[in-house]
Parts: sequence; structure tokens; C-alpha cells
Amino acid sequence: MSDDNPHSTNGSSNKSWLDKIKLSFSGEPKNKQDLVEVISDAEQNDVIDPQTREMIEGVIGVNDMRVRDIMIPRAQMITIDIEQKVEEFLPVMLESAHSRFPVISEDKDHIEGILLAKDLLSFAFNPEKSFNLSDVLRPAVIVPESKRVDVLLKEFRQQRYHMAIVVDEYGGVSGLVTIEDILEIIVGEIEDEHDVEEDSTDDIRPLNKYTYSVKALTPVDEFNTFFETSFSEEEADTIGGIVLKAFGHMPETNDEVNIGDITFKVTHSDKRRLIQLKVTLPSLE
Repeated sequence: MSDDNPHSTNGSSNKSWLDKIKLSFSGEPKNKQDLVEVISDAEQNDVIDPQTREMIEGVIGVNDMRVRDIMIPRAQMITIDIEQKVEEFLPVMLESAHSRFPVISEDKDHIEGILLAKDLLSFAFNPEKSFNLSDVLRPAVIVPESKRVDVLLKEFRQQRYHMAIVVDEYGGVSGLVTIEDILEIIVGEIEDEHDVEEDSTDDIRPLNKYTYSVKALTPVDEFNTFFETSFSEEEADTIGGIVLKAFGHMPETNDEVNIGDITFKVTHSDKRRLIQLKVTLPSLE
């Protein structure tokens, strides 16, 4: 009998968390901010747990992000010169513990290809085999800074590559991005056995020469020390508090405000608090 009654109590207990959200709230969200509020309310009502809420918000946030927002800046790229011998670049590979390395000639604007650490294994166990770095390079994938992150993730999955070189509008290399960088936006920090415990300075992460990603909960004194600013610690404890006061209301994601000559953009927030900011300094050029 129960098979003929799909609306029985037993059936409803097997509904997915997404079905429960639909049943828990009247009306449909009209925009992304409404959707984020629905997800937050779902957490408050124990329909989903905090980890699920964070992942959903991460997926929503990815749609608004460009590669320039998450890339590893050029200055932080670990590269190998194509003229180097194995004994010269192997210590760099071991210390960084990365699996992929851009190989350059002349400078970082001249990318010759990508070296996968695993491609060296055949030479490690066969010392008599001649080695030429150019012979083991994989083609480098080039993407513009303006490319949408969700589109890049789809390409990563479809074309089965894990790293892309990021270029600016003039064709110069401005950084690199990996599939892990995108996944961390969705699921949070992915740590492995090589990661070390981060200190509070990681509240501030450079995106490029004049732009930084800053956690809203970064203490004002830490922000002042890093950027050589003089925001009042009596006005607020965190830089998010300073920004919130400058807005004069609870801003939405992508809202911007200028405080002095610094631009603050809200890159992640909910209806109650600021979470992540993008800080753009004035160009000195």
C-alpha cells in the first residue's frame, strides 16, 4: 500500500535538503541576495548544516567572480627556467611541494609550457636516460583576467587540465590559477600534509599589484600595519566595521565604497555581516 502513496510520511522523511528548503519557505527568491537569505534561514531552522550553507554560498559567489579575483599573482608564481638543469630546479620543486610548474624563458612573460612533477619519475629511476626539459613540457593554457570563474571551472573539468596562466589585456602574464583555487571558494581551504598553520597575516592576500583580498574580521591595527593606514581603532575593532560605518547601511555583495583614496568592494556577505572585501589601492603610476 505504501508504494501507491508517494505523499506518505515515510516518503517525506526521505526528501533531500533542497526539497526541505522549498517546503520551509513561502515565495521564491527574486535574485541572488534573496537566495542567500533563504539559505541562511535554512541553516537557522536546521534544514541544512553550516558547512552545506557555506558550500552553497560559495557556488553562488563563484558566478560573480572573475579569474583576476582568485589568481595567484605573478610575483608569487614559482617558476622554472628552461635553461636550468635538474639539480638546479629540483630543490625548488621539493621545497614548494607543488605538482605543476610554469617553465619560462627570459622572464615570466615568456611561458614555454608546464612541467608536471610526475613526468620526472621515469628519469629518476633511469639515470642513464638523457633528459631534456623541453621534451617533457605540457602545453600551457592561457586565460584572460576577465574570464568568469564558473566558466573556467567547467573548462577545467571538460578539458581535464588543472592549471592556467592568466594574462592581462596587453598579453603580459599577471598570474596563474588552478582548479584547487576555485574549489576552495566553494568548499573552503583545502589543506594537505605540506601545508603549515597560517598566521593572522593571511587575513590579507594579494591579488595583484594594487588589489588585495581581505577578511572583514581583520583587526584594524593589523590592517593599518599592513597598508600603512591610520584607521581609528576606537571607531571599530575590525576593518569590516570601518567599511560598514562608511556605507551607513548593510551593503550587498559587489557594493563599493571609497574611504580616502582606498576602494573597498564587498565580495562576500550575508544579510547580517560582511565576510570578505576586495581592497584596491591607488595606482602610483
